[in-house]
Parts: sequence; C-alpha cells; structure tokens
Amino acid sequence: MRARDLAEEYETVGLDSDAMDAARLMAEHRLPALLVLDEQGAPKAILPASQMIKTLVPGYVIEDPTLAAVVDERHADGLCAALKGRKVRDCLSTATPPPVVAAPDDTALEVAAQMAQARSPMVAVVGKDTAGSRLLGVITASYLLERLLATGSA
Repeated sequence: MRARDLAEEYETVGLDSDAMDAARLMAEHRLPALLVLDEQGAPKAILPASQMIKTLVPGYVIEDPTLAAVVDERHADGLCAALKGRKVRDCLSTATPPPVVAAPDDTALEVAAQMAQARSPMVAVVGKDTAGSRLLGVITASYLLERLLATGSA
C-alpha cells in the first residue's frame, strides 16, 4: 500500500477561515482535528479539537481547573462566544509543529513511522509536479490502523 492509495478526502480550513465555522465543522463531522492550509493550499498545521476547546476555556480556569466548579452554567454555556471574530490562525498554539507530510510513493510503514514519531493523528499526502505542490488527501491514524489490521488478518 502506498500513501496515494491510502489518502482520503478530508476537511481542511485555511489560516484565515472563521474559527467558529471551523469548530462547527469539527463538531458536525466529529473530527479529532482539522488540517490547516496556508494561502497557497499547502499543509501548514494540524488543529486538534482539544486545542479548539482550549481556546474556549478561560485562561484562569486552565491555570487552576478547580475554578471551573465555581463558573455557573449560564457563563459556561457562553464559552463559544470566545470564537466570535477569531480566525483559525488565532486558535493555533505558537508551539504547533508543522504537519507530517508524506510523498505519494511512501509505503504504509513509512507513513506509520512518521505518524508514530510525530504522535500525529494524521498525515497529509502531498504530490509535487511542475505546477508545484498539491494536497492529494489525508491519512488518519484510525484509517491507517484499519487498513493495517485488514491486511494483517488476511
């Protein structure tokens, strides 16, 4: 199995996409993360749902989680207001590493090794030609595991 054969279409967002729309996309499709593309359409970052949630939680609660117990439900229900007017780039951590990128001819084992080393939930498969680089699709950890299990039990 080659990366090109494993790559699937996957939801992506741009750095300047609306953060609320990105959160809705994650929630509606129950995605563990979104692939964030730069202005040229190249993979820039992976935005985990946990990072999006962190954006919603007030800093003082992150610093001292016991304070969460004293926030009333009315205020807790308004957490998503923190996303209004924000862009996806505002939700990325400054320590966000670049996404793992595989070449179309990489083997399943090469993809798995990259994914394991980076502890990444997904790998972007990017092809290069005379026109430049283009995203061919994404391989998620769960899909790769499914495919490896299917070939291992055959």
